[in-house]
Amino acid sequence: MSASANKRLLLKIFSLFSVVRGYNILVVVIAQYLTSAFILAHEKPLREVLFDPNLFFLILASSSTIASGYIINNFYDSEKDLINRPKKTMLDRVVSQRTKLSVYFMLNFAAIFFASYVSFRAVVFFSIYIFVIWLYSHRLKKILFLGNLVASILTITPFFVIFVYYKNFETVIFIHATFLYLMIVMRELVKDLENMQGDLVQNYRTIPLVYGEKWSKFCLAVCSIVAIVPIYLLITRFKLGYMDYYFYVSFILLIIFLLMLYFSKAKWQYLLLHNILKLIIVTGVFSILLIDLDEVINRVF
Repeated sequence: MSASANKRLLLKIFSLFSVVRGYNILVVVIAQYLTSAFILAHEKPLREVLFDPNLFFLILASSSTIASGYIINNFYDSEKDLINRPKKTMLDRVVSQRTKLSVYFMLNFAAIFFASYVSFRAVVFFSIYIFVIWLYSHRLKKILFLGNLVASILTITPFFVIFVYYKNFETVIFIHATFLYLMIVMRELVKDLENMQGDLVQNYRTIPLVYGEKWSKFCLAVCSIVAIVPIYLLITRFKLGYMDYYFYVSFILLIIFLLMLYFSKAKWQYLLLHNILKLIIVTGVFSILLIDLDEVINRVF
């Protein structure tokens, strides 16, 4: 194979990695394992959790479904993304739409195959999950309010799968989930502010386009204030070890977010707000290890 052909192949691989947002999937996989090992099944030996075949195949099924979801979303949003993210879209277009659809169906088949190892109920669950992602990408995301609600639910679903598997109903888990869900809802709304130009061209009915930027900012401010409640409860009512520091930092970041939100008008400013929320979410994944450092060290070594 010639050097130019090798470069073309690498570019296509990189393009497909960009389409499926491989970096996001990697974070989700790490988050699922950390949540399982140190929150949902913290009483079990670490080796037993990490080498649990059912958990492994559930995470594989989740990853395949998420990847296929990014592909079908990219397929339907190609024109809108060309306006909102022209540089990324040009990279994504290195791979043809036909190839993307082929990979989409292969990933969905793989997800069902992985789920079949666990149980028939897992197969039904992931079949519904795949269908709802397609329905969201094709139609629901254009519907006012419903698009944001469904997008937030779909984002948190991979963690719901693990929660159901371990059947851990401790109160602290619900409060953690509430905080995470609020961050995801806020991120979806900020993305709408960030992508107004493309949404307008494609006739999307988003909150910023229907009710205006001021109303969207008010909703974000309310969510930020509400998010302080689970932060307060987690710090004061539960033993989280050094993870307390994560929530203190998150509180400070939310204050900064509110101050910046008030003055934000341009797309780059909304992108910065988006990155603040993303930082809170991603950092929260790794801060799970801070709940009990001694336990982490003992269970690892």
